[in-house]
Amino acid sequence: MPVSPSLQRPLSLPLIAAPMFLISGPELALACCKAGIVGSFPALNQRTSEGFEEWLVQMEHGLAEHQARYPDAPSVPYAVNLIVHKTNPRWQADLALCVKHQVPIIITSLGAASQVVEAVHGYGGLVFHDVTNQKHARKAADAGVDGIIAVAAGAGGHAGTINPFVLVHEIREVFDGTIILAGALSNGEDLLAAQAMGADLCYMGTRFINTTESLAEKAYQHMVIAAVSGDIMYTPAVSGIPASFMRQSLEAAGYPMDKLNQPGAVDYGEKLKPVTDEAKAWKTVWSAGQGVSQITDVVPVATLVERLSQQYRAAKDRLDTL
Repeated sequence: MPVSPSLQRPLSLPLIAAPMFLISGPELALACCKAGIVGSFPALNQRTSEGFEEWLVQMEHGLAEHQARYPDAPSVPYAVNLIVHKTNPRWQADLALCVKHQVPIIITSLGAASQVVEAVHGYGGLVFHDVTNQKHARKAADAGVDGIIAVAAGAGGHAGTINPFVLVHEIREVFDGTIILAGALSNGEDLLAAQAMGADLCYMGTRFINTTESLAEKAYQHMVIAAVSGDIMYTPAVSGIPASFMRQSLEAAGYPMDKLNQPGAVDYGEKLKPVTDEAKAWKTVWSAGQGVSQITDVVPVATLVERLSQQYRAAKDRLDTL
């Protein structure tokens, strides 16, 4: 399905920089929007709703200044991630702030609430919801979301386990809106491949850890550079449900490595820790996706987006010669 014109028109690439817990803030999001892709951050990266609103004001002022400087270039909208789950007591207050400031895109996780869709559609915004399987995609479609983020195997954070080729097709069977593919995308070629398999947009998280505008510690960024795909461990040990973490950080935090590969049920109820507990754990145990093997440096967002654009165009040109 074509992407909403309000989103597609200003994009320089079919790309959303994913909202990463404890990593994404307004500086990173603004840099992405100015470079021509969707920038985002989780509401919970601010410790209070009051602080979250300050970030929303910062985004509004930053984008307005950029639009005034470049009046002929339409602004790229930004996104906010809301954890719509009982373990997050703030989500309704944060949603009210998103409505107040008319945040262009809301990305929901752990619950596709029709209440969110109603509120955001009320001012003309878009709602995207991340899922890891067709069952949750069907629920999101029933809730009326505009887009579904297909979190495939190899992604960072609370990743899925299904191959992206399968996941995109299974979601398309039950949803005719915008599909955004997530999971181990690191290069411009990956964006084109995602479109070829049926995704409308792409979602990159891990690659944006290693930007100068991210909130990641330098040691975190150095670990991303040193890691390879085999270092990514998928375990429920840290947050209560399976997620992807770098082996080196798990070892440094003292986790028993011989027990981390034991299976854990994906339970969005009792096994999920309160957000305050999870934040403490993720400060010392660092998440990343299998795309780490393609990351060798730390660069400004503008440099990264230009690099991705060149790779994307080169991949298109190669296909044209076949």
